[in-house]
Amino acid sequence: MANVSGLFSPSVPTLRIKIQPAIGVFRSWSCPNKVVLGRILCGRANEKHASGVVSSESPVPKVIGKGCKLIGCGSGIPTLQVSNDDLATIVDTSDEWISVRTGIRNRRVLSGKDSLTGLAVEAARKALEMAQVDPEDIDLVLMCTSTPEDLFGSAPQIQKALGCKHNPLAYDITAACSGFVLGLVSAACHIRGGGFNNVLIVGADSLSRYVDWTDRGTCILFGDAAGAVVMQACEAEEDGLLAFDLHSDGDGQRYLNASVKENETDHALGTNGSVRDFPPRQSSYSCIQMNGKEVFRFAVRCVPQSIESSLQKAGLTVSSIDWLLLHQANRRIIDAVATRLEVPQERVLSNLANYGNTSAASIPLALDEAVRAGKVKSGHKIAVAGFGAGLTWGSAIVRWG
Repeated sequence: MANVSGLFSPSVPTLRIKIQPAIGVFRSWSCPNKVVLGRILCGRANEKHASGVVSSESPVPKVIGKGCKLIGCGSGIPTLQVSNDDLATIVDTSDEWISVRTGIRNRRVLSGKDSLTGLAVEAARKALEMAQVDPEDIDLVLMCTSTPEDLFGSAPQIQKALGCKHNPLAYDITAACSGFVLGLVSAACHIRGGGFNNVLIVGADSLSRYVDWTDRGTCILFGDAAGAVVMQACEAEEDGLLAFDLHSDGDGQRYLNASVKENETDHALGTNGSVRDFPPRQSSYSCIQMNGKEVFRFAVRCVPQSIESSLQKAGLTVSSIDWLLLHQANRRIIDAVATRLEVPQERVLSNLANYGNTSAASIPLALDEAVRAGKVKSGHKIAVAGFGAGLTWGSAIVRWG
């Protein structure tokens, strides 16, 4: 890694196997036998027994060739809207100051009877309805969130609320603003390698609970929301996840984090001098800490590289992409990445102005609005990228429908 900070110069991994069938799908499979255009031909090799007799119990190879496609989306947002003018009443800022620097004018914040799980369930139900998939047919629920309402995860509660009676697997993915992209890739792996048929991917976060509302450098950025998609198994030639590229760099954690901190209170119980610092103090998470300049530099450098890598793997060029959909963090980041990739503004999907940075929810929320508005149509190819805390970043080339 060699740039000014020494942190954010990811190397593109060497592609050991690159296969480009007519539809431009990239596959890299691990199999002791042979690879043919995205299908694995896995037959039992001829075995020589101790007797010296060669047997071939499976002369006909077993063909495994599954794709996955996105067939439904939905979203859920809190009822409370907080404008820039509202923020100006509690912190030294203004609508002009915020909108010029970030592109944000409003955001939604959890309040009253709203809950993050409730938003996630709402988004999931809408996605299932569009996909025409019954909750009982869901094989897996992935909850992409860094702000679960239960320390042990929220995904099982979504499964319960949806009425999935066959107890499908449900678990959380914690990767903040990159979470939804990791959810897409994880879902595809479960379908292609695990025989799953219908996977529900939810991106939902409530970062407003971890914002210092007296810090104008961060409180102006974040909002709460949920978005969801349904990914379904299909024939390999219909595959909708054309390629992906994922990275992380723990050295960058100092630039964006919400770390555990001990409560500044005395121990409720004494140690009696027997064990030092035991019992441990209760802890909680700090408010979001961010170095905006370094995060900006990281994003505008690494995100275009990742998208270019994904396009290369898919055998596609930027001009063949219908839409660019980035994590909705900051208008300047979105514009800088689009400029570097030479994507015109009319092909960039963004709803940042209305919702702010909703972390793992931002990509599926913007996708849902674009699909329902008739912008994104079946067959459209979208370059998607998430980036943020960890630091993590990644991209995927997907085909809608």
